[in-house]
Formats: sequence, C-alpha cells, structure tokens
Amino acid sequence: MDQESEKPTFKKILVIDDNPTDRYIAKRMAEKYHFAEEIILQESALEALDYIKSLESTPELLPQFIFLDINMPGMNGYEFLEEYAKLSETIRTNCIILMITTSIHPDDFKRAENNPSVFRFLNKPLDREKFRLIEDEFLSKK
Repeated sequence: MDQESEKPTFKKILVIDDNPTDRYIAKRMAEKYHFAEEIILQESALEALDYIKSLESTPELLPQFIFLDINMPGMNGYEFLEEYAKLSETIRTNCIILMITTSIHPDDFKRAENNPSVFRFLNKPLDREKFRLIEDEFLSKK
C-alpha cells in the first residue's frame, strides 16, 4: 500500500459509523493510502442494510469490505450482524465485515471474534498499519 501507487487495492468499501469524525478519518485514510476506489459512508446501520440490500441483484457493486462500528444509536453493530446473517448468500459471500470500535473491553473482542460474519476486529482510529494488515491478510487468502 504505497502512498505513491496509482491504483487502489480494492474497488469499494462501506463505512458504517454514527460518529462524523470517525467516518471522516476512515474515508481520509482509505483515500490517502489508496485502499479503495470508492468509499461509501453511512451513519446508520439500518440505512446501511437498506443500501446493501439494494445491491443484491448487482453483486459486482457490493462493497468488498464493510467497516462496522459497534456502538451506535438505534441499531448497533451486533444488531446489524444479526440482520446481515439473514441476507442472501450472494451478499454475504461478497462482503467482508471488519468491526471497528474504541472499546477495549475483552467481551467485545470475543463477541466479534465468535461471529462468523466478522473477518477482523479493529480498534479506532483506522490508520496506515490497519489498512496494511487488512490488505496483507485478505490478499494472502486469495
């Protein structure tokens, strides 16, 4: 993930976070380190689910990665995961979920780790090292 590289590593990511500062940081870091061509921001888990469902018939437009905050008003990250698990296999096999949080509570880590939809658990803020870690892990599994 060289800052000078011309082409982003991935096509599209979705950031779901109620905090505007955290959304801005995630977007800015993803752009700065050429992580994705397109960065979609959603402040509500419910709106994000609707967005994802709207792309079911065009799986090539689904985000490759979903950065999901845990603590949000309305529907939190875990409630999102419960609803996400009910979505079609087309959606679930095309999107990789990364839980993001400021929490350092071990129960949050265990709960995310035990959820089959969650690829990785990351602490905020997103930075170069976290994007590099995701990139390295994902590309090594391809």
